[in-house]
Amino acid sequence: MEDPQPGQRRSGATPGRADLAPVPHLQAHTILACDLFTVDTVLLKRIYVLFFVELATRQVHVLGVTAHPTDAGVTQQARNLLMTLDQRVASLRFLLRDRDAKFTTRFDTVFTAEDIEVIKTPPRAPRANAVAERWVGSVRRECTDTMLIIGERHLPAVLHEYTRHFNGHRPHRTLDQVTRRAAARSRRPANTRIIRRPILGGLINEYSQAA
Repeated sequence: MEDPQPGQRRSGATPGRADLAPVPHLQAHTILACDLFTVDTVLLKRIYVLFFVELATRQVHVLGVTAHPTDAGVTQQARNLLMTLDQRVASLRFLLRDRDAKFTTRFDTVFTAEDIEVIKTPPRAPRANAVAERWVGSVRRECTDTMLIIGERHLPAVLHEYTRHFNGHRPHRTLDQVTRRAAARSRRPANTRIIRRPILGGLINEYSQAA
């Protein structure tokens, strides 16, 4: 077998670090990711959840919870997100999504109209949208897989409580294992009293410094 030419590698060879595209850490504050995941209720009804994640801060926005997702509904939720982000939209440059058929041209147009480029992941490549997939794993392990979800009205309340906890109290490895809220605070003094607050019926506990 002939030696590969410079810049090439042998077929079947494991790619080295130099072969991989650089991870855009410096551009994380400009990237928004989105995805859909499903939750099955106790009555075996499947519910779809649409969410977005801001890559730089790991802040999650749960927008749509429905048993029958449609092009019009998903597109409207995209508009709702941009209204929620308000002036922060100007700092976004990319939307990362998979090739789910529910993400149509109308959905993409909502973002391209704001000069946000839509990047589609390769087929069957969930790791290409790793931050969104990681949140799906977290919410399933810590919440929906350990609770009995009754129906379409119950799930939004559960996800609202969990997302509030995830965004405000849960530590994140990408933030040096501190919460988004704690990252902006100084280190607490010694000998302070800690209060435990159970949420989701005690499924998760939050801890805070007593006033």
